[in-house]
Amino acid sequence: MSRVPLPEVPNRLPDVESERRLNEIRRTAAQSGMVTAKGVTPVGAPFPQASPETGYYGVPLLKEPQWTKEVPLYFFVGGAAGAAAVIASAAHLFTQDDDLVHSARWVAAAGGILSPALLTLDLGRPSRFLNMLRVFKLQSPMSVGAWTLTAFSSFSAAAAFANAIRQKLDSTPVYVLENIAGALATATGLVMASYTGVLIGATTIPVWNNNIETLPPHFAASGMNSAVSILELLGHENSRSLNLLGMAAAGYESLEGLMLETKRTRINEPLRKGKSGWIVRLGGVLSGPLPLALRIAYAITGNKKLRRAASWSSIAGSLLTRFGWVQAGHASAKDHRIPLELPESVPKVGMSSHELADMHMKMA
Repeated sequence: MSRVPLPEVPNRLPDVESERRLNEIRRTAAQSGMVTAKGVTPVGAPFPQASPETGYYGVPLLKEPQWTKEVPLYFFVGGAAGAAAVIASAAHLFTQDDDLVHSARWVAAAGGILSPALLTLDLGRPSRFLNMLRVFKLQSPMSVGAWTLTAFSSFSAAAAFANAIRQKLDSTPVYVLENIAGALATATGLVMASYTGVLIGATTIPVWNNNIETLPPHFAASGMNSAVSILELLGHENSRSLNLLGMAAAGYESLEGLMLETKRTRINEPLRKGKSGWIVRLGGVLSGPLPLALRIAYAITGNKKLRRAASWSSIAGSLLTRFGWVQAGHASAKDHRIPLELPESVPKVGMSSHELADMHMKMA
């Protein structure tokens, strides 16, 4: 029911006419369950006013994410570390490049150490992270993520240290230990590279929840892109397999960016407009079409400068992608119209409740 200002009348007392009108409104409400008469707001009364611009009395329907900057950085580091563990096992099984295996295992181990530190910084106290391990809930992405991170950190570190020892003491037990730890690091690394997409997609933030099906593979491809690039910058510029992996990841990122650009729904507006839109789009270009073109040019010309440029571009794009999606979540939570499924052109407050109900029935 809309409201109109009530003229201020000093020392006004109820009269017969106003009481008769009040009884009539009560009878109408009892019979139809709806009051179509306009309400009143006394002049100077401290009643808050809801409006299409401010939402429910200026309070957003959804809370913005409370994460600090360490969280998107954790998304980046964890994704790259998980992908590096996968690369290490693949290189160990299908190539004879022991140097690549060694570097990939240590990149995974370093990420496994840095990721819990970043998450703890966001939580504020180490005890809060430990409390997350008190129970395991398979239906909770946060619980699965906390346990996966703990397991991945342990297995990736064990695989890296076993690899370092094996290179000095060619021991069969150490070799077996490295293989077992490496396999477990790979299994948990696959989850590490993608679960953060599930984590944000399983929330009520519209722009995240609307893309829950594509966020996990999107983050996994971004993690693979950055892991390949880090390994290349560590000196593995002659690995043809790494370049092909980088091309595949950049190609998928290009397709993902194209899909987001063509999916022009209201919910996805934070991915195209404002500060978050600029960050997401820039991250998409730097991690998708630009490194893809540079890698193809390297494959044709053999110019290593092009490959290094592709690596730096991919790392920057992957990092911006994580920050962009988190920023998009902030922007999406501020728009109260989306979760309420209100039209972009919200009717004026002066419309009666009966008129509003008729309008929404016609729209449905």
